[in-house]
Amino acid sequence: MSHSRYSGQIVGLLLAAGRGRRFDPTGIQSKLLQKLPTADGRTVLASAAAKLAATLPLCIVLRPDVPEQIAQITEYPWVQCANADDGMAASLAYGVQQSADAAGWIIALADMPYVETSTIQALAAALRGGADIVAPVFQGRRGNPVGFSRAHLSRLLALRGDQGARSLLQSFPVVEVALDDPGIHQDIDTVADIRQSSS
Repeated sequence: MSHSRYSGQIVGLLLAAGRGRRFDPTGIQSKLLQKLPTADGRTVLASAAAKLAATLPLCIVLRPDVPEQIAQITEYPWVQCANADDGMAASLAYGVQQSADAAGWIIALADMPYVETSTIQALAAALRGGADIVAPVFQGRRGNPVGFSRAHLSRLLALRGDQGARSLLQSFPVVEVALDDPGIHQDIDTVADIRQSSS
């Protein structure tokens, strides 16, 4: 896959490779394939992808053997991370590697479909304005997605484990962008979370 489509751009990296064990311990029901109680009735995954794609060039990271998920996002570029089960950092690093000539990344989670597109725009603008790490804040509390400039490329590629990029957020200065968006704190871990739609 040629990386040139991302050259010099802020890329929306959608992490969709987790197994969502808390949603369904058996692993049979994928939370990403649940329909949201919104007018368009999109799935969690399709909705999160559409929000990101409305603002940025998109790269979705899936784990192998998920044809139902691929069917939800056929119009978007996606990659499959063979070692996704090693933890969130594995799929994050893989996605960054696939878009390594980007100017930066907004790293979004596929189980957070309620984030506003205006939030993604604000974070991307902060990166373009010179921030190296950006995080959204609502009512004094940080949320997701977070953004990194390519100054952190090698650190992102070196991430390991299930903490994602948390270590970088703790070790380096973060530009906080205050937003009126409760969606930055709403992830879907349980069936009940789907019904608590913000719309």
